[in-house]
Amino acid sequence: MTSKKKQAIALAGNPNTGKSTIFNALTGSKQQVGNWPGKTVEKRWGQLRDRKNVEVVDLPGTYSLSAFSLEELIARNFIVNEKPDVVIDIADASNLERNLYLTVQLLELGANVVLCLNMVDIARRRGFRIDERNLSRLLGIPVVSTIANREKGVERLVEESLEAAGKKPGKEFSINYGKDLEPKIGELVRHLKSHAPKLSEKYSARWIAVKLIEKDKEVLEKLKKTDPGIFGKEFEKFIRQAEDVYGEDTDIEIADKRYGFIHGLFKKVVKRTAVERITASDKIDRVVTNRWLGIPIFLVVMYLLYQMVFIAGEPFVYLIEQMLEIVAVQAEAALAACAAPEWLASLISEGIIQGMGNVLVFLPNIALLFLAIAVLEDSGYMARAAFVMDGIMSKMGLHGKSFISMIVAFGCNIPAVMATRNLDNEKDRLITMLVSTLVPCSARMVVFVFIAGAFFSPEVAGQVVWSLVVLSLVLVVFFGFLFRKFLFPGPRAPFVMELPPYQFPTIKGILLHTWERTKLFVKTAGTYIFLVAVVIWFLASFPEEAAYGGRESYIGLLGEMLAPLFAPLGFDWIGTVALVFGFFAKEVVISAFGILYGVAEEGALQESIAGAWTPLQAYVFMVFTLLYVPCIATVSVIWKESGSLKWAAFSVAYSLVLAWLVSYMVLHAGMMLGFG
Repeated sequence: MTSKKKQAIALAGNPNTGKSTIFNALTGSKQQVGNWPGKTVEKRWGQLRDRKNVEVVDLPGTYSLSAFSLEELIARNFIVNEKPDVVIDIADASNLERNLYLTVQLLELGANVVLCLNMVDIARRRGFRIDERNLSRLLGIPVVSTIANREKGVERLVEESLEAAGKKPGKEFSINYGKDLEPKIGELVRHLKSHAPKLSEKYSARWIAVKLIEKDKEVLEKLKKTDPGIFGKEFEKFIRQAEDVYGEDTDIEIADKRYGFIHGLFKKVVKRTAVERITASDKIDRVVTNRWLGIPIFLVVMYLLYQMVFIAGEPFVYLIEQMLEIVAVQAEAALAACAAPEWLASLISEGIIQGMGNVLVFLPNIALLFLAIAVLEDSGYMARAAFVMDGIMSKMGLHGKSFISMIVAFGCNIPAVMATRNLDNEKDRLITMLVSTLVPCSARMVVFVFIAGAFFSPEVAGQVVWSLVVLSLVLVVFFGFLFRKFLFPGPRAPFVMELPPYQFPTIKGILLHTWERTKLFVKTAGTYIFLVAVVIWFLASFPEEAAYGGRESYIGLLGEMLAPLFAPLGFDWIGTVALVFGFFAKEVVISAFGILYGVAEEGALQESIAGAWTPLQAYVFMVFTLLYVPCIATVSVIWKESGSLKWAAFSVAYSLVLAWLVSYMVLHAGMMLGFG
């Protein structure tokens, strides 16, 4: 909800039009991320830079306002119910004709629109020249050209938007729907105004009439709830008369008339100065989306990504480690100076500082991972990765859109499960939910970075982690196939996806994306780590007569009780306990090690583990961590998104069995090959 004391600017547009780039340019770092009320679609809003009284809301990317998808419904309801002062419609200037469909629907809705023609540089390179003034005159709205990734035209866009926000929309925009439909629309408008005057004051009566002829179920239900009295025989007669002309395809006829208007408009305002030639994007796509080269290129890109995360992150990890050592020494001195009780000193130094510190030391690696993913997303490569992986996804009865959820899962499994809302088919959603949890999230990455760093050089450690990523993708495909064949049989949904043009990501945009995701990681992980670190400290400290973290402590007894289950995998009781607490949050695995080994410094802790395990045991432990039960937050989201506790419980059960079996096979395969 936007505050009524503030002016509200809503950003609308098709996917891949640069909407996020413009949002970042308008708000800078003064933005927030959450979910739309009652929904799991991400909501972003922020304060317009240098103007505290103006709020900018980034609506979900949509191709229309027909309410066929959750994103379309959210965007439309926000404009209808919240009535923002102005809607900036961001259109891809190089693909203007298709983008104008959303523009026309916004105008029919009665929104106060400013049209932003973004990526005009790409349009010019493709030989398009857009008459901005004529387009503005014909639509009756301000039109501004921008190149968002260079922030060209953004200031003028702000000026035009603020000026438009202070005015009421001009003459009601309408399209002539032809001699057969227009009389019916006119009769419906008169019927609505006479029988539901309050309703037609709140919403455009013509817009309601058109939506009803389109058989928009959402509008129909809303009107029935608002004023059931208007749905009498006379109303049904209007709809029936329209259907008598076009059968049940009145919605298609409405869409055809809109496209006809848009095509005529496009011809009037766009000139092509040269025959469209093969662009640089097309040339690159011939290689990166090639059926034989696409997947190897994707694997190489991911390999280089993880190598960079380790090698470039190493000096920053060392720097944070030194800082944490200073904090630990200063904390001990301060606690001793104020004669703090022994239990409090132990809690702070051995529980909180060790627990939090052993995870925060890897923050540079996680930030670099998010940065690399932001570069791949903003450059346009990630869309190609989804396209390339469509072939593999089809083997498991899914399509490339499911791979988008899996890409998100590299950051966190929680939004990956939420991202399944983009899938229309319920079976596709459930399969994607269940297999996306096998993708290594940033929390698992913390564990991999730590353990791989303890046993291997930075160059080899990157290869080890990359092998885990490959293993996860193989298992995703395999189990996706099994689930489709035995649990959710049915035809594969068709996959159509727009490939945005390649572009150089902006430094500001990359840093903002990296900052947002890293901040969310610290906030989410920090909460779990703090709470679980305190619980682990308590279990390791009591009963009082037991040695801290020893076999006689509560945590030691827990480990001894569960150890027989994990002994065939080569895990000792400390590793077993760490995995148990990893159910709360995977980052906690390292905190548990730090507390149980009684070591605060990351280097010393790695030495302790390296002295207790072989490299093969370490790799098996990473395999188990990769595959076993998702964190408790992810399980909760699966329950919520699937609407069934059954699938949440199934995700826990199957992942535990899978982790145990695969780890057992890896251990014995390694021993047979002489790595034991």
